[in-house]
Formats: sequence, C-alpha cells, structure tokens
Amino acid sequence: MSAAKVSRGVGRSERTIAVLDVGTSKVAALIAMIGSEGNEPRVIGTGQRACQGVRRGLVADMEKTESAIRAAMDQAERSAGVTADAVYVNISAGGLDSEVVTVEIDISGHAITKIDIDTLLAAGRARIDPGTRAVLHAQPALYTIDGLTGVANPFGFHADRLGVDIHVVTAETPPIRNLDLVVRTAHLGVHTIVAAPVASSLACLAREERELGVALVEIGAGVTNVAVHAGGQLVGLASIAMGAGDITNDIASAFATKRSHAERLKTLHGAAITVQKDNHEVIEIPPVSDDEGAEGQRVPKAQIVGVIRHRLDMLFGEVAKSLIAMGFTGPQARQVVLTGGGAELKAIADFAQGVLGRNVRIARPRGLTGLPDAQSSCAFATLAGLALFAAEDVPDLWNKGPTPAPSNPRSGGGRWLNMFDRLKSSI
Repeated sequence: MSAAKVSRGVGRSERTIAVLDVGTSKVAALIAMIGSEGNEPRVIGTGQRACQGVRRGLVADMEKTESAIRAAMDQAERSAGVTADAVYVNISAGGLDSEVVTVEIDISGHAITKIDIDTLLAAGRARIDPGTRAVLHAQPALYTIDGLTGVANPFGFHADRLGVDIHVVTAETPPIRNLDLVVRTAHLGVHTIVAAPVASSLACLAREERELGVALVEIGAGVTNVAVHAGGQLVGLASIAMGAGDITNDIASAFATKRSHAERLKTLHGAAITVQKDNHEVIEIPPVSDDEGAEGQRVPKAQIVGVIRHRLDMLFGEVAKSLIAMGFTGPQARQVVLTGGGAELKAIADFAQGVLGRNVRIARPRGLTGLPDAQSSCAFATLAGLALFAAEDVPDLWNKGPTPAPSNPRSGGGRWLNMFDRLKSSI
C-alpha cells in the first residue's frame, strides 16, 4: 500500500507515503518514510504553493486548484527524490458530520476468535446508512465484552456478547467528488480522503486529552472546524464558514487597503487583546490604489486590534454555540485546543479563554521526525496529521484502496508524466 515509488537506497522495511493538504489559502504537500518498527514518520520532502481555487474549504476553480496541487507536489517530489503515485488528501468543509455506531452480537460464551470479530465488523458495516452522503471514515474504536467497555483487543476473551463502537465520519457527496476529481486531474491517485479534524487531532492532541474530553478548534483561512473528543474517540464535528481570511478582509475594508497589505498588518501588528501602548503606537497603512497621488493612513494600533476583536467575537461566539450543540458541557468539558493558521494570532488563546470560559492552549504539530521549521507552525497541523493518519493505517470498514489517477493526462496538464509522454512520442 505504498503511496509513492521508492528511490534506490530505501530499506525494504520502509514504505513511502505522500499527503496533500488542500486549503483555502494554500496547498501543502509532504512525503515521508514510515518504518516497520513503529517509529515516527520521517519527513523527506515538502512543498507548498498559494492557492486561489478553493473557497471556504471547497474546490471552486478546478484549473487553479490543479495547478497549485501539481506545483506543491512537484516541489515535494524533487526534495524527496521519489515520485508520488497516490496521496492522502484532506477535506475541511462539505458538511462534515460524525457519529458513533454501536453494534453487538451473541457469541454464546466461547473464546472470541477472529471469525467472531470479522462477523461483528461485518454487522457494523451493515448498520452504517449514509443515505446520499459520502462515508469518509468507518473505523472500529473500542470493543465491549458483556457490558465491559473500553476493550482494545478482545481476541481470546470468553464472553456471551461482543460489541464494538464504530466511528463514522460523513460529508456531502458533491464536494468529495470534486476534490477527488481535481487531485486525479493533477495525475495523482487518491488513496484516502481524510476529514481535516481527524488528521489535525492526531497531530495536536495527546491520547489522555482525547480520553478525558477535549475540543479541538482549527482556524483555517476560510473555515473553522470544531472537533469534540471524549472517551478516546471523536464524538462530534462542526464546521463554521468563517476563518482567519475574514480578519484580513475586515482590515482591508476598514482601512481601505489591499488584502496583501491587510495580511501583513495582521501578521506584524495584529493581536486579540489590546494593551495600553497600542493607543499611542501609530501604524502606517498603504492605500488601496497604486496611483502616485494616493495617500495612506496613519492609525493607532488599537484600531487594528479593535477590528480583529470584532471578528473574533463573532467567530468564538459560533464556536461556543457549536460546543453546546455537541454536548461539550460539564466538568469534563474544560479543555479547548486551538490550531490552524488563525491560531498564530498574538494573544488569541487568552481571548478565547475569556469568551469560552474554558482552559485554552495553542497546539503545533508533533509526532514527525525531520519536519522543517517552515512547516512546523499551527498552519500545518492538518498536513502533519495526514502523515500520522497514513502511518497508523487504521482499518476502515467502508473504504477500500486508492482511486487511480486518469490514464490519459489532460493537454498541458504537466508533471513528469507529460514529459515522459512527449519523450516517447519523439522516439
């Protein structure tokens, strides 16, 4: 199940995986080696390109998205020295939803065998009814033996009844098909489409956090995803059509400047909390026009922070509603973790803690060896999580095998396959 062709010199006990994070503002690619000893995935190549073809986490322009995917993966392939065949790719929108399906069978007191477990999992798959939606994940979680919950491996136990919880994540079908199509048009097979919160949770949350109860809030450029964990598994998902890009747009609109200038203002001078000196520190804001006579503005930094806080009030107000709707309340619902590019805003954890009334920390991706500094920030949590998802190779009851890339590349579609075809035709 290798996701890339391995170059000479790679040990036989290792396999190569390629992952692709298709986001609203960027496309990022990563290639890693996974050993048979259970070591951390070792990053051997990364790539990144700005993307103008995705809106609110959904593909809106096939050509622009395809171009960004090809460029990011080409950069990662050249860095790694291998060629990717199929990728694990994320989706961060499209009506993501999560539920836990519980199924139980009678085994009449004998020792549990592989046949019993296979029978149970087959019954569980039959219980999944996505309707018109697409199933992204259907992963067996913990088993139950005669009412005793939390059993990781029931093989060999004696019991009358055997049960299992199956974690099911679904999405609307058209966005999934569009994402699959644009990746395959870029001449890559699709191994698995992974819900972004599932991936980022692997990179940012400790196992004990997931067991005790935690909510992961991933603030992307166009979408904010909220994932609630309890008992070691994902139990609720919510997507909010708002993100860090909205803060940039608010600054651009409020001070009549370009988005590129607004993004720089947010990065260099933005914060979620105002301090006293912000009222006296003056920031130069370039004009939206390039005319020689156009003049910029000089405003106190506190005004910029005020615009940011207004948007954050709206965003975390929606986050709070989502947490309540998913039942994240009570004494075991006190921990919130922020990640995503929007989590890099100065003092955002303190702001969120005040609005949500819970403990809040910032999480950066972990669990990979050799991850470059440029891809170690919150903005790359999903990318790292995709590699960890591929390394875990969790059994899935619904999805089987990769979707191949098209056999005939599009005219001008590029990447190394086009070059090879041109060389053949010239011989």
